[in-house]
Amino acid sequence: MYSFFALNITKEKMMKIKILVLITSIIGFCVSPAVAQMGDGNSVANTPRLNTTDRFVPVIGRNGMVTSREKMATQVGADILKQGGNAVDAAVAVGFALAVTYPQAGNIGGGGFMVIHLAEENKSIAIDYREMAPSGAHRDMYLNEDGSVDNDRSKYDAKASGVPGTVAGMVHALENYGTMSLKEVMQPAYDLANDGFPMYNYLQSSLNGRKERLMANEAAGKVFYKADGASYGYGEVLKQKDLAWSLKQIMDGGKDAFYKGEIAKRIVADQENHGGLITMDDMAAYVAVERPAIVGEYKGHKVVTMPPPSSGGVHLVQIMNMLEEDDLKSKGHNGAATLHLYIEAMRQAYADRSKYLGDPDFSNVPVAELTSKKYAKLIRAQIPTDKARRSTDIAPALDLLAESPDTTHFSVMDSQGNAVSNTYTLNFSYGNHMMAAGTGIMMNNEMDDFSAKPGTPNGYGLIGGEANSVQPKKRPLSSMTPTIVLKDDKPFFVTGSPGGSTIITVVLQSVFNVLEFDMNAMHALAAPRIHHQWLPDAVMLEEGVSQDTKDILVDMGHIIAPPRFTLGSLSTIMYKDGIFYGAADIRSMDAAAIGVD
Repeated sequence: MYSFFALNITKEKMMKIKILVLITSIIGFCVSPAVAQMGDGNSVANTPRLNTTDRFVPVIGRNGMVTSREKMATQVGADILKQGGNAVDAAVAVGFALAVTYPQAGNIGGGGFMVIHLAEENKSIAIDYREMAPSGAHRDMYLNEDGSVDNDRSKYDAKASGVPGTVAGMVHALENYGTMSLKEVMQPAYDLANDGFPMYNYLQSSLNGRKERLMANEAAGKVFYKADGASYGYGEVLKQKDLAWSLKQIMDGGKDAFYKGEIAKRIVADQENHGGLITMDDMAAYVAVERPAIVGEYKGHKVVTMPPPSSGGVHLVQIMNMLEEDDLKSKGHNGAATLHLYIEAMRQAYADRSKYLGDPDFSNVPVAELTSKKYAKLIRAQIPTDKARRSTDIAPALDLLAESPDTTHFSVMDSQGNAVSNTYTLNFSYGNHMMAAGTGIMMNNEMDDFSAKPGTPNGYGLIGGEANSVQPKKRPLSSMTPTIVLKDDKPFFVTGSPGGSTIITVVLQSVFNVLEFDMNAMHALAAPRIHHQWLPDAVMLEEGVSQDTKDILVDMGHIIAPPRFTLGSLSTIMYKDGIFYGAADIRSMDAAAIGVD
C-alpha cells in the first residue's frame, strides 16, 4: 500500500503537502496562546488574540476599551483612559472629538442619549440630551396650504433645527460622573480642530457626495472645501478654526458659553439670517435631563437601555420579551424560523411605536405596559409560526392589556467596571447642511423626527402619531438605542448603532447574537442583519442571508425588499474573564476599536 501511494504522489503534490504541513505548524504556533489562556487568564503572554473557533476576531484590552465610528476620536478616548480618566471622561472626550473628525454625525450642534453604568454604586443612569423644538414651533409648521407635508422644509431649511443638546449632555455627564476637568477632556478635540488632521477615506467620500448642498451654505463651504471650491484630497490637512474657537469658548466658559454666551449669539444670528426659529431664550432654557433607565430582564441578564423620548429602549425590551420563551438557538442563527419570529415581533413593536411613543414630558407614554412580560406573552400568542402576517392587519395593540436615520455611536468601558453607551446625531448626514456662521458648528435637522402630520411617514419612512406631533419645547421621538447588558450586575456587553429607523433592530440582533448564539463581540457585528418596521410592509435583508432562507420566508408570505444598503454600524465591547473585547463594525470604513493595556 505504501508503494501505491508513493507512486501516485507527484513532485507538485509533494510540494503542496510540505506547504500544508508548514502552514499547519504556523497556525498551531499562532493559536497556542489562545489554548493556553484557558488555563491561565492572567498571563499577558497568553492573551487570547485568536481563538480557532472564531471566524471574526475582536480587539483585545486589559484595562479598558473604546470603540467609535472614527479612529482618531477612538484614540482620544483611549488616551484619556491611559491618563487615569474613567469611562465617562473618555466618552465625553470622544463626543467632542467626533464633532471635529466625523462632522457628518459627530456634533455639538445636535443631540442624543447616553446610558452610563457606575460600578461602585451599581447604578445605571440615562441622560437625555435630545434636541428641543424652539418656542416658535407649532404643530402644522411643515404643512403646505393644501395640508400636504413640505419635506424639504423639515430637512434642509433653517427651521429644521431644534435647540442643540450635545454640549449640555456632555457637560452634565462629566460634572456629575467624570473625574477630569472639561478643559482636559476637550483639549484633544480643540487640537484636532485648530491644528487640523489628515483627510481620511470616508470623510473625503462623504464630503464629495454632499458637496453641492454643503457649498450652497457659505460657512460650510469655506470650512470643508478649498478657497477655489476644490475638495481636499486624501492626506491633506483639514483645519476648522471657527470650530476650534467654539471649543475654546466651551473649555473656558463651560456650557453657559454655548447656551448664553457668544456661541449662542452667533447661532441665533445665523438662524435669523436664514429664517430659523431658535432664539436666545430657547438656547438659555435648554437643559439635559436624567431619566430612569429602562431595565429589562432576559434569561438572567439585565438589559439597561434608553427611555423615551427614545423609542429604542422600549421596543428593544419589548421584542426581547416577546421572544424570550422561544428556543432561538435551536432554530438556528438567521434560519428562516428565527428570522420569521424576528420579523413578526419587529412588526408589532413598530406598530406600537407609531401610536404610543413620544416625549414623556408632553405625553403619557405607557412604558411599563409596553415592556411588560404580560403584554409580550399576549402578542407572542398571536404570532403564527408558519406564515407571515400583513402589516395592514396589525395595529397598535395595548388595548389587549385592558384586562388588568446619519447618527453615530461610541462605547467605552474602563478597568473599574464603569461603562458608557452613547448615541448622538445631527439626524441626516450633516444635519440640514447649514453651518452657523463664525462657529464651525453644523446644525441639526432633528425637527424632521417629529410627526409633521400624524400618520404621515418622516424621512426614514416611520409613521408617528399625535404623541410625536410638533410642539414648542418638545423633544422629538428617536430610534437611538444605547444599551448596556449586565451579567451578575456587572457590564458584560455594551452596544449601539446609527441607522435611523433601523437602529432598534440592529442593536436587537447584536444582543441576540451574543446572548442566544454565543458570538464574540466581532462576530456579533459581522453577522448579516434584517429589518422590518411595520410600514412599509417589507423585510430588508443584508447580503449573507442564504437564498434558501429567503425562499422559505417568501413561501411563508414575507415580502423581501430589494437589497439597497447595509444596516447600521455597531460599536461594541464585551467584558469576559478579565479581558475587554472591542469591535468596530466591518461595514464602516475608518471605524476603530482600541484597547488599553
